[in-house]
Amino acid sequence: MKLRSLSLIACIALSGAGVTAAHAEAGTNLSAPQQPVKNIVLVHGLFADGSSWGKVIPLLQAKGLNVTSVQNPTTSLDDDVAAVKRALALQNGPVILVAHSYGGMVISQAGNDPEVKGLVYIAARAPAANEDYTALTKKFPAAPASAGIKWQGDYAKLTESAFLHDFANDLPENQAKVYYAAQQPMGKAIKIARTTEAAWQFKPTFYAVSTQDRTINTDLERFMAKRMHADTIELKASHVSMISQPEAVAGLIMKAAHVAGY
Repeated sequence: MKLRSLSLIACIALSGAGVTAAHAEAGTNLSAPQQPVKNIVLVHGLFADGSSWGKVIPLLQAKGLNVTSVQNPTTSLDDDVAAVKRALALQNGPVILVAHSYGGMVISQAGNDPEVKGLVYIAARAPAANEDYTALTKKFPAAPASAGIKWQGDYAKLTESAFLHDFANDLPENQAKVYYAAQQPMGKAIKIARTTEAAWQFKPTFYAVSTQDRTINTDLERFMAKRMHADTIELKASHVSMISQPEAVAGLIMKAAHVAGY
């Protein structure tokens, strides 16, 4: 009886090993590869609107990603963060948050949402929590576009000349004029806004530096990317690399979606 019992136990053990091996071959065990994050939320910056992502969106959609381009009011940081949080609440599952320019402040503040699995900054601001971003910029040579900001009451826009030569300086003029016509005015409250959180301290972070940027100093971009320990690429592009080099920007976003997979 003892021998028969031992034989039965051995058969069961071998059978179990065979099942485990079969599962491993089928890729159904615990070491199965991660799936990419499927939801991408895009956040535009100042002097722009959601249409600034118009060339990146179809590239992401072609890869099966669910894309939302937020329309920030750019009246205040709080208003813009609220707009992003509304967009996040509508997503089904994990999200990669992507920002251009001033939008970096917005996603740094809104990015602590537990569904946000990664952050992508495109020539974007990335202040630390409670840091004075204006003071930070003064540690680097002033970007030429700042001279082209014109105020009317509590709102400001870029002049056409500054937009064409310092904001979208690598776009054909007729194309740049279309984006100039769509620019969103900036509220005065944004000038003194400070983020109280820096989600990049806790989440996988990616950064695209623009080496021909005349709106944010390129070395300031490099400084912020290095401080965040971001996975960084450099693009020979103006401030609006998502328009002039959409394939490279989309590639970085897709990389973030895979690295931060679930």
